[in-house]
Amino acid sequence: MRQPYRLGLTGSIGMGKSTTAGFFRDMGVPVWDADAAVHRLYGKDGAAVGPVAALCPEALRDAAIDRAELKRWIARDPTALAALESVVHPLVAQDREAFVASLSGPLVVLDIPLLFEVGAQVDGVLVVTAPENVQRARVLERPDVNEAQLDAILARQMPDAEKRARADFVIETTDMDSTRAAVQKLVRRLEAEHA
Repeated sequence: MRQPYRLGLTGSIGMGKSTTAGFFRDMGVPVWDADAAVHRLYGKDGAAVGPVAALCPEALRDAAIDRAELKRWIARDPTALAALESVVHPLVAQDREAFVASLSGPLVVLDIPLLFEVGAQVDGVLVVTAPENVQRARVLERPDVNEAQLDAILARQMPDAEKRARADFVIETTDMDSTRAAVQKLVRRLEAEHA
């Protein structure tokens, strides 16, 4: 069985990844979501619960991982993030590969916020982007994010310009109708090329 074309979907916070992924789903394209995979792995009896609890026992709550406790651990221990990633990234990759292996269509979207940072294996990269003022407004509408938190998040992420330079495809997400149209055009192209 032929593997589908793996389109990696990425972009900085507030750039419209979730909305864009939804447009792919609307067209019947399977979408694997890295963040959702991590939630499953950390959830009750998830595959990451045991290994993560071995690193940070205080994060274990009711056979699941307490993400708030993980954040506190990472904040106080400079080695914590690397240790956590060394355990979680291989489990996320296994989840992704199992999802892709279950498919028979010509195209799959892999929604991976840190695609470039983790080096995920994809056939092409789609970066979603928006002007900085739009990005900031979107993120600051979230009830749990303030200016300082946003600046800290952006400081840890690869700059948008660098992501766009490394992309195979770029979609501007300022206007939802044009974003949807761009997704539809890209899907038609990739499905025709990889049918």
